[in-house]
Amino acid sequence: MVANPAPTRERVLEILESVKDPEVPVVSVVELGIVRNVAVDGARVSITITPTYSGCPAMREIEQDIRAALTAEGITDVVLDTVHAPAWTTDWIGAEAREKLRRYGIAPPGPAEQGGLVMLTRRRAAVVCPHCGSSNTELRSEFGSTACKAIHVCNACREPFDEFKAF
Repeated sequence: MVANPAPTRERVLEILESVKDPEVPVVSVVELGIVRNVAVDGARVSITITPTYSGCPAMREIEQDIRAALTAEGITDVVLDTVHAPAWTTDWIGAEAREKLRRYGIAPPGPAEQGGLVMLTRRRAAVVCPHCGSSNTELRSEFGSTACKAIHVCNACREPFDEFKAF
């Protein structure tokens, strides 16, 4: 019987790219920035993850999906460490993942506020419709199918859509 070679960090990241966010299955947990670090020490793989927000109900499923994906590839000595600081921000979502969100029908988030200070304003910047590209859109609800999304409607194409809120 031939033993599996020790995994590499690159191989682990490749496997984690196959683990999709259960609430937005078009992007991986790596693309969303949930996976913060991967360290390999022999056969042991340590992964640091940060939830998109502290009450994210998908984190337990994400942890199970990460373990299942690695186990399916013969990696069974896995340590998952969930950290809340620094807090996750939508700025950790890369350009390619933002485009995947748009093609999926979700308006990607704009830049998060800098410096930790959130300014309250009466008007938000227009959210561009992911279907037709119009900025003639209206916010219908601050909360969509999940707490990290808001519901909008486009006045040009009349299609409703989710916005992945910036934070």
